[in-house]
Amino acid sequence: MQIRVAAYAVVVREDGRMLLPHWSEGDRGGWTLPGGGIDPGEDPAAAAVREVREETGYDVELDGLLGVDSLVIDAADRIRPEDRDRSLHAIRIVYRAHVVGGELRVEEDESTDDVGWFTPDEVDALDRVGLVDVARRWAGLLPVPS
Repeated sequence: MQIRVAAYAVVVREDGRMLLPHWSEGDRGGWTLPGGGIDPGEDPAAAAVREVREETGYDVELDGLLGVDSLVIDAADRIRPEDRDRSLHAIRIVYRAHVVGGELRVEEDESTDDVGWFTPDEVDALDRVGLVDVARRWAGLLPVPS
């Protein structure tokens, strides 16, 4: 089993709009939180700040840890054919953050192909990865299911 540890940020403006990049790889994709893999030796908080900058153009400060999510993806469900010989354990560290500088832009030559600010209703209508709603619940942006 392969293990991937990644760090993400929930960034919401005062008007309630949430910052989401669009991820695309092969024939899969969806709207997601800004974030990604932690480099060897990199602090998770620093990785979240770096990834937000790379994917959105914004500089952010973290406001705190929201939670840690764990997901196991079966080998057969991996995106790349060369990865389908082993499952993946994805450990996803999620922070709350706010913008302190930079300008909105789309990352070039990577898996992020769009980025934008979305109202809660717009987020609900997007084709999004499950982590978005997990993080929205942690941030108090969605009710906790009973």
